[in-house]
Amino acid sequence: MTDSEKLKALREKYGNASGGDIFDPLFKEVASAQFKGSDRRKWPFAGIPTFLDAPPRPDAQELADFGGLDIALVGVPMDLGVTNRNGSRFGPRAVRTIERVGPYDHVMQIAPFSRAKIADIGDVPMQSRYDLALCHQDIETFYKKLVGAGVRPLSVGGDHSITSSILKAVGEKRPVGMIHIDAHCDTAGPYEGAKFQHGGPFRLAVLDGVLDPARTIQIGIRGGAEYLWEFSYESGMTVVHAEEVPGIGIPALIEKARKVVGDGPTYLSFDIDSIDPGFAPGTGTPEVGGLTPREVLELLRGLKGLDFVGGDVVEVAPQYDATTNTAHVAAQVLFTILCLMVSR
Repeated sequence: MTDSEKLKALREKYGNASGGDIFDPLFKEVASAQFKGSDRRKWPFAGIPTFLDAPPRPDAQELADFGGLDIALVGVPMDLGVTNRNGSRFGPRAVRTIERVGPYDHVMQIAPFSRAKIADIGDVPMQSRYDLALCHQDIETFYKKLVGAGVRPLSVGGDHSITSSILKAVGEKRPVGMIHIDAHCDTAGPYEGAKFQHGGPFRLAVLDGVLDPARTIQIGIRGGAEYLWEFSYESGMTVVHAEEVPGIGIPALIEKARKVVGDGPTYLSFDIDSIDPGFAPGTGTPEVGGLTPREVLELLRGLKGLDFVGGDVVEVAPQYDATTNTAHVAAQVLFTILCLMVSR
């Protein structure tokens, strides 16, 4: 450094400072929740793994008010609704093991855990590992209790069929809008005698009166199953295919999404297969030609200020994820959705 006066000032301020001495007011707010003493903070590789290193509160499930939480992080380890490769029942466990995500989003300038009461309350209790319909009954019952206590849910699946039953709770009093990022529209009908399957949760949600299709946008759609999704178009959903995204551009896509959902209550559902399998191979229905993690994060961060009443990240299947990249992307998206929910 050639500016001797600046070097002198830096030495005076930082020469004897520890790693925990932060001076910027916003950064200091974040650091104060991370450091104990001068420079000690929790080891990311030690302790009980939880979503985003949130406080573990499984006991909250037994309390009528869920411990007064603002937002509950919930695992839904159920994949009986898959049409191809199973394994997303292990998704919550895989995402919990990812460390070093957060605690601060530098774009939105939010440290969510210092602004809201948030905890990992464990997994949805289900009566049977074999009965798909009974699992959905348990999911609906659990989330109605959670939402009824005034707690907003942020969930990790599990296959995408879980979202229809979550929406029956979140949209019970009034249908919600939705920003849906996925490779597939998931508006197909029942198959082989099964009402619930991961290719059709949003047809069910619309027909149940809990999802407003006019306030729903589906982004990243691609693959050979377009013929199964006429319900999206007929019901009035806005569909943006993956190959359209570069031409539209992320800023314009953000504005489009904001216009579709408006100011009303909105749910955000993110399927990991929206990401190109080159970045996130660990899923049951990979589709080549998908979004990049950077595109998704830019899109999500542009939604700050919308009224998000819940969200989910689904379809992480770690046995196809040799590098853990898929789980890492999922955890980062989960954190970004949490920031959106807190920012409002």
